[in-house]
Amino acid sequence: MSKTIRQLSEELKLSKQAINQRINSINGFRIKHTYKVKNHLEIDNQGVKLLANFDKQKRQERQPNRQAENDKDKNIDHILLKQLDVKDQQIANLQQALDQQQKLQIATVAENHRLKEHVQKLSGLLESSSATHQRQLNDKDDTLTNSSNTSHSKDKNDNQNENKVAESRKSQEQIHKNKANKSWWHFWQK
Repeated sequence: MSKTIRQLSEELKLSKQAINQRINSINGFRIKHTYKVKNHLEIDNQGVKLLANFDKQKRQERQPNRQAENDKDKNIDHILLKQLDVKDQQIANLQQALDQQQKLQIATVAENHRLKEHVQKLSGLLESSSATHQRQLNDKDDTLTNSSNTSHSKDKNDNQNENKVAESRKSQEQIHKNKANKSWWHFWQK
């Protein structure tokens, strides 16, 4: 029971253009399912069924595509979730490494601070030890200076005493000479 495009459009409640679009969208439909009767195109029973079930067929064609797309989307989602898990693990490892590095840096800074304090204490001890040593050297120098000054003073005093003794002897000799000269001169003048 073949039908014309007009009859089919009334039966399916579609426009002639919609029927023609369906005919054109199915590969080889015109060659297999249509023939010319006088001035119009007729569609055989199998073609009428194909056009009547066109929406169902498209949905069924789309359904596997949708199922494939859904499966593909699920696979992509699964892959992305795995990648996210890997990235989360990497981030957790990096965070742990960063925490360890920060702890190590804090410990290093604390150790440096402790060593600085220790060096300052040692510097203070060294300075006080150096000052004490310098004082001892100064005291020793003062003692040596005083003793050398004392011995120098003693030598000086000895020299002065010797000079005085020598002067005194000279003076006495001079007096003695003068007396002798006076005596002789005095004797001569007399």
